[in-house]
Amino acid sequence: MAYILPHIMEMPSYQSGKQPADQRAIKLNLNENPFPPSKRVFEALQSIQVDSLKRYPDQLCQELCEEIAKQNFVKAEQVFCGNGSSEIISLLFTVFIGAQGRIALPDPTFSLYENVAARFQVECVKIPTREDYAIDLNSLIKTNADAIILVNPNAPTGLLLPSSDIEYLVCHYSGLIVIDEAYIDFADPKNSAVPLIHQYDNVIVLRTFSKVFSLSGIRIGYCFSNPQFIAALEKSKNLYHVNTISQQLALAALKDKEYLNTTINRIKQIRDRFSARLKELGFTVLPSETNFILCTPPSHVNKTAKELYEAFIQRNIYVRYFDSPRLKDKLRISVGTEEEMEILFNVVCSIIKEGK
Repeated sequence: MAYILPHIMEMPSYQSGKQPADQRAIKLNLNENPFPPSKRVFEALQSIQVDSLKRYPDQLCQELCEEIAKQNFVKAEQVFCGNGSSEIISLLFTVFIGAQGRIALPDPTFSLYENVAARFQVECVKIPTREDYAIDLNSLIKTNADAIILVNPNAPTGLLLPSSDIEYLVCHYSGLIVIDEAYIDFADPKNSAVPLIHQYDNVIVLRTFSKVFSLSGIRIGYCFSNPQFIAALEKSKNLYHVNTISQQLALAALKDKEYLNTTINRIKQIRDRFSARLKELGFTVLPSETNFILCTPPSHVNKTAKELYEAFIQRNIYVRYFDSPRLKDKLRISVGTEEEMEILFNVVCSIIKEGK
């Protein structure tokens, strides 16, 4: 249609995992936390006053930003909250890159960045990861792009880049460096890039409440950077972009550190046990520092990754398949509950037995 800008007509839509209609389905395709949020979240939800709904929310998310700052040893003016980290990603293009700019990022990585780049008419320079999916930092640096995007740990590989490598990149690159730490809580927190914002002015670190806090539905992301960058994001956001209820629930989740740590440890244990069992069946499994694994089925399964993906759907189990050159022989499996992973493992064993 003539009313739609040509580049929007031509750009592909972002492809998310399937949302099964059957609530009984085993859903291991969107890297959601399989466990409920903290009880403090439910208590906060029940305590919300109806009268508060007729008032506009705090557009600065002040109380939430202060708690995030306190827990991460930064100042409140170094924290920005958004309507999911996806909103912050769009704001980064609005504020720092702009139309006709260039970004560089590893390939493969979180495809939303490429999608947003197309929306803003930004050139996207994809640097292939090495054969073992390690990120080629020097090739990223040589692009001289306006910004380098790193998801760390990376998605969909699950591999972690140590903090020393991140600092090497920051020291050798003068452009903007965006480090998306959506999954960092499942890795050693010492590898977070947040401390770098005290030393370098070109670093932005993204986080989310969607993964480790089990709060995908409230849509809150946040980021850390220098006060000037944060102020620029504040000026450019939509008005009252984070609703009152989401702010209160996120704040409640932050304050239950004990439950958070228990959930993290439980997910890591399930992940590592399931990875080991797949390896015993002959699967190749990348060492994950996230709440998902990327694996390659062995040849004796007699089914391709795509055929396995489809076979799982027939059994009401949903994992993720990516039809791209570096990933088409692999499946990404989110970590579910112990029971869900046991069901999936038994299905895999059954399919292997059928193929013999």
